[in-house]
Amino acid sequence: MKYNTQQTKLILPEYGRNVQSMVNFALTIEDRKERTRCANTIIQVMGNLFPHLRDVEEFNHKLWDHLAIMSDFKLDIDYPYEIIRKDNLHTKPDKIRYQKPRIRYRHYGKILQNMIQKTMEMQDSPERTFLFSSIANHMKRSYVKMTKENDVELDKICKDINEYTGYAIEIDPRSIKIDTQKNTPQKKNKNNSRKAVR
Repeated sequence: MKYNTQQTKLILPEYGRNVQSMVNFALTIEDRKERTRCANTIIQVMGNLFPHLRDVEEFNHKLWDHLAIMSDFKLDIDYPYEIIRKDNLHTKPDKIRYQKPRIRYRHYGKILQNMIQKTMEMQDSPERTFLFSSIANHMKRSYVKMTKENDVELDKICKDINEYTGYAIEIDPRSIKIDTQKNTPQKKNKNNSRKAVR
């Protein structure tokens, strides 16, 4: 008995050793038309392994690429698609450069900073006051999560909002309606997770 560890390494293991054997056999066929016909049969077998993707055009293209890869690009047939080149097989994509925007207070986040900027651009109205109240409540919750302290002074929140606006708008703490509900996270009861043993 021959173990898989004693056999040649599969190029694409997801298709299995039988498909790889079929590809190796196709390489030995001398007649080009017969070789192409054999390749089409192999593609059908490969597609049957993934029936939910078999009829997707992009997936069919990928199957022909995989056939070329499994043959080490030595299978000389009429490919229905332009297959991947061997020199492009292991090329790495360009590195994505992520933006690193300046965030004044990281515990509030960048989105809240943008929200304050947009609210600041609005005309002075009850709607803007309501939005600043909502922002202040969100800031309070974020501050509680960071400091683990439930008592957050409203003056501190308003001071942070004023800093965000560059003191172009100074928020009066009396105009902000803050939630009085405690924001401390609930502690899990360890006893509940244990089943009583009788």
